[in-house]
Amino acid sequence: MIYDPSVLPVIIFGIIVVAVLGISFYLGKRTSGAKGYFAAGGTIPWAVNGIAFAGDYLSAASFLGICGMIAFYGYDGFLYSIGYLAGWVVALFVIAEPLKRRGKFTFTDALDSQFNSKGIQLMAAISTLVVSIFYLIPQMVGAGVLVTPLLGVPHWIGVLGVGIIVIIIVATAGMKSTTYVQFIKGALLIFFSLIVVIMVLNKGFSKAPTEDFHEPISLSAVMSGGEVTDVYEAGYSVVGSLETAGHDFIKLSSDGIETWWLLDEGELKECLSKTTAEDGTILYNGADKEERKFFSVGSMVRIFADGQEVQEIRKLNVFSFLAVINDSVLLQFKNTTFTDGTDKVHIWYQQETPGSLMMRPGLKFKVDEDLGATGKTKFDFVSLMIALFFGTAALPHVLIRYYTVPSPKDARKSTILAICAIGFFYILTLYMGLGAAVNGVLDVESSNMAAPLLAKSIGLFLFAVISAVAFATVLGTVSGLIVAASGAVAHDLANFMGKEVSDERRVVLGKMSAVVVGVIAILLGILFKGMNVSFLVGWAFSIAASANFPAILMLLFWKKTTAKGIASSILMGMVSALTIILLSPSMFVRYGMDAAQAPFGIDNPGMISIPLSFITLIVVSLITQKDNATKMEHKD
Repeated sequence: MIYDPSVLPVIIFGIIVVAVLGISFYLGKRTSGAKGYFAAGGTIPWAVNGIAFAGDYLSAASFLGICGMIAFYGYDGFLYSIGYLAGWVVALFVIAEPLKRRGKFTFTDALDSQFNSKGIQLMAAISTLVVSIFYLIPQMVGAGVLVTPLLGVPHWIGVLGVGIIVIIIVATAGMKSTTYVQFIKGALLIFFSLIVVIMVLNKGFSKAPTEDFHEPISLSAVMSGGEVTDVYEAGYSVVGSLETAGHDFIKLSSDGIETWWLLDEGELKECLSKTTAEDGTILYNGADKEERKFFSVGSMVRIFADGQEVQEIRKLNVFSFLAVINDSVLLQFKNTTFTDGTDKVHIWYQQETPGSLMMRPGLKFKVDEDLGATGKTKFDFVSLMIALFFGTAALPHVLIRYYTVPSPKDARKSTILAICAIGFFYILTLYMGLGAAVNGVLDVESSNMAAPLLAKSIGLFLFAVISAVAFATVLGTVSGLIVAASGAVAHDLANFMGKEVSDERRVVLGKMSAVVVGVIAILLGILFKGMNVSFLVGWAFSIAASANFPAILMLLFWKKTTAKGIASSILMGMVSALTIILLSPSMFVRYGMDAAQAPFGIDNPGMISIPLSFITLIVVSLITQKDNATKMEHKD
């Protein structure tokens, strides 16, 4: 999609960026020592930390990715919200207070609190780096997604800009500035998302297209021998045809512009298309992209209320909104990609979808046999849900936030507040995602733009504010991730090497590490352009749940756990999860290969890698029980 920037969004965007940098420089002057840099000196009030928790968690995946998933797949997208939120139950009842008692700066401190083990220090530091980098990818992708419509610049410039700003934030003030940025933007994101939902409910449903809506055209076709020989419209001629994705597509020419059409029961329905020529030229709907802009689409075909078909219905409540969608019929766009000679063609074609299918599982995750479920697709779905459930309590940038409050009691209270704030926001994502699906505001090239474009359809000011706040969300989350990653290098790896490093030197190493990790995040954010950010975050959760969660859980509740058991468990969980991800169907597509050739056939490794990690820890710990003779007792 092509976006035209407006002055107001640019101004608001600039104000928020300047404010974020101002907070960083102000707090940077008041931050001293390693504890101040990595853990904000343990002085953050629990209420501030609770909302900052929510700010950390309500990242690009929550606002952009989940809303986009819901807009395109309905209930299946909301399952990410359920999985993300459920993980906080584990964090509250299992992790929060014990981790606060055991740690100092980083996740590694807690794991190594009884052992002083080089193996734990090395493996936990590497795990922190790997999980942080995988979590950084979707944040950087989301940054590029947001900056493009705001400023009208290419995706890579947005990613680069975020990387530079975040490196400045982390290098100036560390965790303290990150916490207060997260606190402010978390509160703003929830507030303005609530405003969007209220406006969506008040607007209700209408069959009338939005201003930017490109209404697909239908033409009657004359068939002869299974081929189209003529169309009932002057100026159109048949110049090509193709069968793909289980459908017949026809290429028509009119006034020198070639467009693709879907042949459906004798009707030719115009498709949205993007053609990339061998020389790099891009055509939208067969013409220069500056002349033929398009939005998708996603709207209501038939609206039913109380059993009667209507043209529109306004001022709904949270229950009647869902009921009308369930009873109505939506127009969605599916996509297929193929090569036409030397040109690569992406086609989005119309498909009417009953609202009842949007309100039940199956459009994305094949768990219903009526919708094509298989044993493999069910396994993949359960694998994802387990990773989301256990991954939350094992994310390094979430865990280190427990060290920013004064006491274990404050850690618990901040977790409870975070659950309330996050749960409320995830309810809002359901209405924002479905609102985007039925208001004709989807970008078929990027599901991540559903929520910002929904806000834009309501008003330019709301679009500007919510996009800028979402951008601040990305800044805060990326900052927290880079603090966690830099702590792994400056603190954990320094301990591993056995070097006596002063507080001042640890901070310098942390800032240097932040620059390196930031550069890596920029490169990966550009590389993974176009992938849904919630999907990418699912991978980070899978690695965290596989590498970190078994070690944390067994350390707290199994007295026979040994240092070698923990180190081996982290290694096994991390390697097995990474192997399955890198050889998954989705990655094979990124490699330019056929997804069917992927050796595992699943995208989510949790059902394999998490049990492997537990088994490894138990077996190795039982073999190395003699090591526990020197184990330091720790009372929780």
